[in-house]
Amino acid sequence: MEKYLVAAFYKFVALPDYRAVRESLQRRCEELGLLGSILLAEEGINGTISGPETGVRRLFEELKTDTRFQDLHYKESWADEQPFYRMKVRLKKEIVSLGVEGVDPNQAVGEYVAPEDWNELISRENVRLIDTRNHYEHHLGTFSGAEDPETTSFRDFPDWVSSHLDPAKDQEVAMFCTGGIRCEKATSYLLGLGFKNVYHLDGGILNYLESVPQEESLWQGDCFVFDNRVTVDHSLQEGDFEVCPACRMPLTDDDRESPLFELHVSCPRCHHRLNDKKREGLLERARQIELAKARGERHIGVKPPVKSKA
Repeated sequence: MEKYLVAAFYKFVALPDYRAVRESLQRRCEELGLLGSILLAEEGINGTISGPETGVRRLFEELKTDTRFQDLHYKESWADEQPFYRMKVRLKKEIVSLGVEGVDPNQAVGEYVAPEDWNELISRENVRLIDTRNHYEHHLGTFSGAEDPETTSFRDFPDWVSSHLDPAKDQEVAMFCTGGIRCEKATSYLLGLGFKNVYHLDGGILNYLESVPQEESLWQGDCFVFDNRVTVDHSLQEGDFEVCPACRMPLTDDDRESPLFELHVSCPRCHHRLNDKKREGLLERARQIELAKARGERHIGVKPPVKSKA
């Protein structure tokens, strides 16, 4: 069975011509048979793509002919099925949205900590270990002892910092995220506030899971990824979670048992936000999926069903 190479990558780098890059990059990804999402902004590039191994590797060979992209932060994994539905290159104000002007990881960033040194760092008593991801990501898996800022968006992180961290008291702060990009911005932000000893996991959780043997790992649970696999386990294999059809958040057994859960439609998080038109559209989509299944076909945009776990 053919597998799909999934590549997550980013780099903070000055891209004053980012608007001009979009069209050619979109066209080249389509020519190579790639699907996924790439964000371009004046501060850099951030994306995850998937496709045949030859196509993915060819794209990165071509990207690296531009000196600005020669040392992209890059991680790869494999999927049994294409984890994306379409290819989209988007223009953004930020490649990861913190919403604070003047934060520039190209100018200042925290100390990178290699995965093999991470356990020792976060086991120190005086280190504040912060999960910079959103609450639903933290809920599915995190490092032992990590604090959850309970954010719904990375833009909420500065407010949490202002009420929970103090540069005069918190002498050492270690942060982590999925692939490293949010932490680069978060550490840059903290340095700008006067924090002195700020660390982040080099390459993020995905690099840690790839590098640290499971028997030595301090990671607990699955890692949320932003594609149709939903999560990956410690071996970077696809996890067992499904997502809500409406809000695309991971579903747990508690979600399904809630009176606000509606099969094929919504979960407790988004139930109150759906109008009748949206609800009927989701039900019609479910009907089309069943019809395609009866014909032995795969409905476009639908991932085969998987089992769930809390």
